Amino acid sequence: MTHNTPLSPRPRPLHALADGRRRLMTVAQLRAHGVSAAETNEQCRPGGPWQQVLPNVVLLHAGPPTGEERLHAVLLYAGRDRSSGTPPGAGAGRTASVPVQPGAEHAPVPACAEAVITGLAALALHGFAAAPPLPSLDVIDILVPRLRRLRTTGCARIVRTAALPTAVEVTGVPVAPVARALADAVAEPADPGTVRELLREAVRDGHCEPAAVVRELNRARLLSRPHVVDAVDSLVAEGRALAEQRLYRMVREHALPEPVWNVDLRLPGGPHLGGVDAFWPEQAVAVELDTRAHREQEDDAARAEYARKREHLERLGITVVHLTPRKLRACPEHQAAVVRTALMAAGDREPAAYVVVLPR
Repeated sequence: MTHNTPLSPRPRPLHALADGRRRLMTVAQLRAHGVSAAETNEQCRPGGPWQQVLPNVVLLHAGPPTGEERLHAVLLYAGRDRSSGTPPGAGAGRTASVPVQPGAEHAPVPACAEAVITGLAALALHGFAAAPPLPSLDVIDILVPRLRRLRTTGCARIVRTAALPTAVEVTGVPVAPVARALADAVAEPADPGTVRELLREAVRDGHCEPAAVVRELNRARLLSRPHVVDAVDSLVAEGRALAEQRLYRMVREHALPEPVWNVDLRLPGGPHLGGVDAFWPEQAVAVELDTRAHREQEDDAARAEYARKREHLERLGITVVHLTPRKLRACPEHQAAVVRTALMAAGDREPAAYVVVLPR
């Protein structure tokens, strides 16, 4: 050997790995630190200081893993580790950071965003009170592309999908958006009361809109299950009530004139024109909340009915302002400005037809 021959890296002592930067490592990461497969197997023997918690994932201490460690183990199992010698292109995808585990003082463990936490574990990370805490979950659901060669094992339950949703980063962990996580949680057998409470909490606490949840449930073909249908009915009612409260608050906080609320409009001696959520008779301006969360087969009919009613009212000279719950929650000041502009423009329009206003 000449003085130009590079030296092999000196393997780190096994106790330094266990006590130092990481408490979870893949077999490939251990090999990169100079720990052979035989040494890893020796350390993971029954009663040994390490344990293999999932295929190719080693917990570098004895005793049961914490809830956070099980979560990180699932991410390492399903993620593509770039230090493992994976062929170029096989591990393509954005990487995300797994947070530091309790008691560790190290850089985040890399986990590929091609593996996304979903189901009840994702809802727990999103902060759902109705979701069981991570330590109590027997399995952790993880979304992977359909063609990945992974199997459900141990605490990792593989959920395959044709297209991964855009992950939301929660404390550095790639997590499915709430609507998708809810659908994956509901797909597993669950207590109807828990399903109903999870869906209600999603809307009540502003995690997502009812329509987004129903779209995901419909995509997963879950709307044929009776307890899911019952929960969706409660969800839509909850979303409607919250949207109405936001509309009341918007009118009062932005000093708009007080309308008449929740009324039906009818031509004198003529047909029913439809109901609106707020109406200013002097200015002939109506506000209608779109809180639809219909199943896919109902969407065309519902859209046609909405369009027919709006066109009929506008032919009579009534301005219809169309608001969605998402807009009311995200930018109420902008929605108030839209309504105010419609009210101020009333003087420049031809007088509207006279309509009868009835309580709804």
